[in-house]
Amino acid sequence: MKIAFIGLGNMGAPMAANLAAAGHEVTGFDTAAPAPSGVTAAPGATEAVGGADVVITMLPNGAILRSVAERIVPAMRAGAVLCDCSTVDVDSARAVAQMARDAGLGALDAPVSGGTGGAQAGTLTFMVGGGTQDFATVQPLFEIMGQKAVHCGDSGAGQAAKICNNMILGVTMIATCEAFALADKLGLDRQKMFDVVSTSSGYSWSMNAYCPAPGVGPKSPADNDYRPGFAAELMLKDLTLARMAAESVGAATPMGMLAQQEYEAFVEHEDGRGRDFSAMLPRLAARGVTAG
Repeated sequence: MKIAFIGLGNMGAPMAANLAAAGHEVTGFDTAAPAPSGVTAAPGATEAVGGADVVITMLPNGAILRSVAERIVPAMRAGAVLCDCSTVDVDSARAVAQMARDAGLGALDAPVSGGTGGAQAGTLTFMVGGGTQDFATVQPLFEIMGQKAVHCGDSGAGQAAKICNNMILGVTMIATCEAFALADKLGLDRQKMFDVVSTSSGYSWSMNAYCPAPGVGPKSPADNDYRPGFAAELMLKDLTLARMAAESVGAATPMGMLAQQEYEAFVEHEDGRGRDFSAMLPRLAARGVTAG
């Protein structure tokens, strides 16, 4: 396929490079980042999308997505598919999809899970909203960039799935870090706690695959001084999107909202910015409360 890729940052660049390495003709544009190996750099976003079969965007937020879509949709050829892989609010995803459909284009919202490591390795999971035919068109590309793509429903369903997934992740990571901090104060060895919890009812992805305790479990950012695989500020972004979505539909998400408040304090008022979201453990381990 002829592919345009808009947004060549930490996630977009390896995704675009994997498509090019698989033999697709990839043209890319980013306002700051260079084009990766195998990707032809375009002077602008509108120039990049001309004649493309599929246009993939990976952008920071909904406002930027809307702005970029307003520029590139008129420049796309009829029948092409706009596939947005950003994590944005559901309203923005649906608005951009409608903009594309009104112009005679296909549209998908396809946020990802797997972080920069998954982008580089081509093992991302895509949560996809949009039409069945558009999903079928882009599915071969999902198979190159990731290990799984789930068609979740109509436009906006991909973003809804991503928001729900990451709300669970944010809550369970805080709970995992709290448990390790409690174990420390009770004199329980971290490795022993992992050995028990990882094979018991406390099992979770946060514990078993991404353990926040250095030297315990599989290698994770905790073993690299909490340099981010998934930055705390990105978790804050996703939890904020979850809160906004919950408020818009009147859903009760008390734990999600508490997690959002904790990450907001960590990122905006403490030293969390630029650290992995699992760095909640040293933050909590350093705290104490007075008993009684």
